[in-house]
Amino acid sequence: MEGVPPSRKAVRFGVFEVDLHAGELRKGGIRIKLQEQPFRLLQMLLERPGEIVSRDELRSRIWPADTFVDFDQGLNNAIKRLREALSESAETPRFIETIPRRGYRFIGEPRGDRRIESLAVLPLENLSGDPEQEYFADGLTEALISRLAKIRLLRVVSRTTAMHYKGVRRPLSEIAQDLQVDAVVEGTVLRSGTRVRISAQLIEARTDTHLWAESYDEDLRDVLELQSDVAWAIAREIQVKLTPEEKAQLERAHPVDREAYEAYLRGRYHWNKRSGDEKGIGILSAGD
Repeated sequence: MEGVPPSRKAVRFGVFEVDLHAGELRKGGIRIKLQEQPFRLLQMLLERPGEIVSRDELRSRIWPADTFVDFDQGLNNAIKRLREALSESAETPRFIETIPRRGYRFIGEPRGDRRIESLAVLPLENLSGDPEQEYFADGLTEALISRLAKIRLLRVVSRTTAMHYKGVRRPLSEIAQDLQVDAVVEGTVLRSGTRVRISAQLIEARTDTHLWAESYDEDLRDVLELQSDVAWAIAREIQVKLTPEEKAQLERAHPVDREAYEAYLRGRYHWNKRSGDEKGIGILSAGD
């Protein structure tokens, strides 16, 4: 595996991101409190992924000879705090492997600050079990695509193209290759009464790695805010640079009338189906 040059600003592995300049560890964009010594230990391991970093090396860089501290106790505490931050244990490590009496090794797959420049939002899956609710899942998919498409530096696959993959069971890496995108967003929608629950995840195509996953539960009247939250989380995770206007567009959300919004989604659904009757046009007019 390739090491991490000191000049890189950020390193990612799994759902975590290390900001080398700020000295911060983040999970899904949220900062995780980590003391200086555990962070420096993680930084050293990331510099040489797949290689054993000896205890002597750690001692010389993190615990200089003139510091009055028990090295073994200090190292054990630092490893313990680091593993707690990474939600792993010594028995089942995902990132930090202990090499008895020798040192430690980073066994994850670090990725540098490569930016995602293109993505596809696949049709959100309807979990209600009611085929009549397909209009709702498709409508939220289209809305999310529209919000992300407002980001100038991000190429987003169109709704028309993305809908060809509705119900398609293929590896996401293959779909991403078909669409020539760096990442894929997939998820589910569950509508229950006036409540809406969206679960979404972002997968990097090249490594088939989950970069981010989250669930949102809101009242239907706050569905626009829910869409903004999802779009913001994705934009933050792919580290795309937003203009002030784009930030304002993503933040712009307000409560909606439930019945009017549902009528709008039904209208869009039938309009996109091009059923040939006037049903879609009539409902769409009612929702506008």
